[in-house]
Amino acid sequence: MRAANRRWGHVALTTCLLLAAAGCTSEDAERPEPAASLPPLPEGGQRLRCADSVATTPAPGEGYRVVADAVAVSSTVVQPNESSGEPGPTRLFAKWGLLVRVGAAVEVRVAPGWEERARIGWGPGVVPAITVQVEACPAASASTAWSVYTGGTWVAGPACVPLVVQSHGRQVEVRLAIGAACDEST
Repeated sequence: MRAANRRWGHVALTTCLLLAAAGCTSEDAERPEPAASLPPLPEGGQRLRCADSVATTPAPGEGYRVVADAVAVSSTVVQPNESSGEPGPTRLFAKWGLLVRVGAAVEVRVAPGWEERARIGWGPGVVPAITVQVEACPAASASTAWSVYTGGTWVAGPACVPLVVQSHGRQVEVRLAIGAACDEST
């Protein structure tokens, strides 16, 4: 327990030193980036701030693939569990973490035509949404390359769910295997 407390103390001290060296306050560090970097948030969408990240990592781990050079998503079949018991897009939930490259503002959304079958969401107080936007976050240290957000995907039933990832002026569709494998041709 002492080692964990000491580690968190070092993290807090390092963060304070980085903020002091940058000449900003903690208020400045949590200020969202200019709205121009993200499109307007659609009604019912979710916006994540840097403070919503639960961790950082130097690289996505095994079982993740990088999309649009900005987001890492699960590359394995993620098994969903009963969520609401109600029919519809939130009946089952598959938990997986979203990784966002430091410095990238991103938007992840359920592909058109899938709005009645799937939802996504990450961060504290997560709610099922069709669109999630993540503001660009600065690196906390030289070894930080990715911010990690907890959450996942809700589905009406097992499916190969298409998501659209938009960042750096690029838009890429990626398919997630939620309770069912994705056909290689899709």
